[in-house]
Amino acid sequence: QVQVVESGGGLVQAGGSLRLSCTASGLPFADYTMGWFRQAPGKEREGVSCIRWSVGRTYYADSVKGRFTISRDNAKNTLYLQMNSLKPEDTAMYYCAASRLPYAAEYVVCRNVYADNYWGQGTQVTVSS
Repeated sequence: QVQVVESGGGLVQAGGSLRLSCTASGLPFADYTMGWFRQAPGKEREGVSCIRWSVGRTYYADSVKGRFTISRDNAKNTLYLQMNSLKPEDTAMYYCAASRLPYAAEYVVCRNVYADNYWGQGTQVTVSS
């Protein structure tokens, strides 16, 4: 059984930083594209960043380029999202997901925001102005 669990959310002032973590169990971690998604109340879900480890490719939404960095530690089955220069508009529930298909293209995973991936329960990020 695949389990995806996020942690690291919280309340931070604008300009601050947070690092989200996501652990995945029950699948060969290194073979599966993983990503971070977010959804604010009343807004559509957005693919924030995804990473396809097998070819070392990453995808970032335009809204976070230059501020967020995705990384993964395959030895620990853990995905990270380092978020710097946070803005109030970054406030949302952040979800970690693993593609059900191995080696899926990172931009495909991030753009199919309602795909039948393995999803975590989410962690709240709130940025105050």
